[in-house]
Amino acid sequence: MSRVFVTGSSDGLGLMAARLLADGGHQVTLHARNAARAEATRPALPQAGAIVVGDVGSIAETRRVAEQVNALGRHDAVIHNVGIGARGAGRIESPDGLSLIFAVNVLAPYLLTALIVRPERLIYLSSGMHHTGTPDLDDPQWTQRYWNGLQAYSDSKLYDVMLAFALARRWPDVTSNAMEPGWVATKMGGPNAPDDLELGAVTQVWLAVSDDPAAHVSGRYFFHQQQVPVHQDARRTHLQDELLSYCAELTGVKLPD
Repeated sequence: MSRVFVTGSSDGLGLMAARLLADGGHQVTLHARNAARAEATRPALPQAGAIVVGDVGSIAETRRVAEQVNALGRHDAVIHNVGIGARGAGRIESPDGLSLIFAVNVLAPYLLTALIVRPERLIYLSSGMHHTGTPDLDDPQWTQRYWNGLQAYSDSKLYDVMLAFALARRWPDVTSNAMEPGWVATKMGGPNAPDDLELGAVTQVWLAVSDDPAAHVSGRYFFHQQQVPVHQDARRTHLQDELLSYCAELTGVKLPD
């Protein structure tokens, strides 16, 4: 039995992955943005071991999420499922004055990775849209450019892959991989999304707990349990290190060696 923490698991893909883990006999820690969502989630998965609460759009609340997870004891795997898409036509700021897309999709996984007791496996949710992302860190908060929500989202999903690959390189005792669920019918993907929703959750779970040798790799990118091509810039180590340094500067937390 493994203990797995799944971020953004009060609904959608995160909750589906958590349910698959629980049905498989694993201990699951859920995450909800606030207390009301946590209470609404309990009946959906009563066998969950615990629910931690915090809005990961906020650096302070993300720190508190990490504290709650660590108080429960070491987890064997962490699935960084939480994410948001472009909301409306304009740039939305986080409580810390950052682009909310960057704060939730990139900074939260970085900070949780840095603060949570090191697991054996890390899984980062990306998107096929990462292929149109740019690793440029000249203006990642979109304060100097005209806002483009789809581009900001694509960039964030490329950063997630870069983060996964950076961890695979820096922490050789941990398997760290990225994956895309496909265009699936979540709140973000919309009701007409064509890809298989369940397979997106299955791949998360497979990477988190499977004994399949194909899942015991690191620094790879998956779609439906198969390795697939990734944006070429994701493997550029100097870009990975620039991203880690930037996130450390924003949070005041350096990734442990």
